[in-house]
Amino acid sequence: MAQARRRFAAVPVARLATLGPAGEPHLVPVTFTLDGDHLYTAVDAKPKTTTDLRRLRNIGADPRVAVLADHYEDDWDALWWARADGLATILRDPADMAGPLELLAARYRQYRAQPPGGPLIRIQAERWTGWVAVLARGSDPPEPPDGVEPARLRRVGSRPGG
Repeated sequence: MAQARRRFAAVPVARLATLGPAGEPHLVPVTFTLDGDHLYTAVDAKPKTTTDLRRLRNIGADPRVAVLADHYEDDWDALWWARADGLATILRDPADMAGPLELLAARYRQYRAQPPGGPLIRIQAERWTGWVAVLARGSDPPEPPDGVEPARLRRVGSRPGG
């Protein structure tokens, strides 16, 4: 679903869902970038109560994830959402992190000023799905806010089953 991927790339934040040890969902907002069917998100310098993040523990035990991006406004005819389902890997090797960190820095000015120091999460999107309301069907995705560049898509086309 190329349209779902385009809409997804236009928003500055998405929600990452992981599975806990008993199968319970865990949902957190994330900044991200796209490289074809790979999504990258970083553990960055925003204040956290611990560096032993639940999302990292969950991915270590079960790599299945979903990432949701959406657009809301009072005019419900302009609503849309897009979701990527896939498998996540935690990247800790600086060589593996270099390219995705450049993509994140190109998208978020905050990462240019203070590059993320924590591990990265790489998600191989295996399925793209989405929905658009009446007015949103023919419209372009919204422009990202100041300081956020749209994610650059290097490959176009839908995956089987998407």
